[in-house]
Amino acid sequence: MVFGARIFAEYPALADLSLNIQPETPEDDPAIEKLSERTFGPGRFARSAYRLREGVGHRRELSYTARIGTLLVGSVRLTPITIGGAKALLLGPLTVEPPFRSRGVGRALMEASIKAAKDDGAKLILLVGDEPYYGRLGFAKVAPGRVKLPGPVDPDRVLIAEIVPGAFEGVEGAVRRDYGR
Repeated sequence: MVFGARIFAEYPALADLSLNIQPETPEDDPAIEKLSERTFGPGRFARSAYRLREGVGHRRELSYTARIGTLLVGSVRLTPITIGGAKALLLGPLTVEPPFRSRGVGRALMEASIKAAKDDGAKLILLVGDEPYYGRLGFAKVAPGRVKLPGPVDPDRVLIAEIVPGAFEGVEGAVRRDYGR
């Protein structure tokens, strides 16, 4: 998917550059790790969402990168989890190079990843993030105590998107890694 000058309309020098959203490949791993390190720092490993990703491979076919030319400017990943006994996906990290934030890069990555998840039959996507940002893409707060993540987490930042309407009805419990995909 290529996104054009709409993202860079305020920056005429960048108007000729296109944002290219593509499925992640193994060759992207080093650049994505460096981007995550720069944007989230070493404390990222202590966060609940990172704990859920430890030892579980993300779904590369549902994860996307954003490039301008050959420069990696963003990434989003989806990892299989369960909530209670229900299969779901954990979104994150979503990361965008600071100079390219607020230009639609994160939204383009999320839209591609959510569409791929829907096409793959996913029903639920969970994340820890800011509702004003993610709410525009269909994420809503989970009632406090309904799901339990490993480690401390601000309950106001636990969000869910129903890819299939009604899929979250009756779902509650511990959020765990899903080794079986």
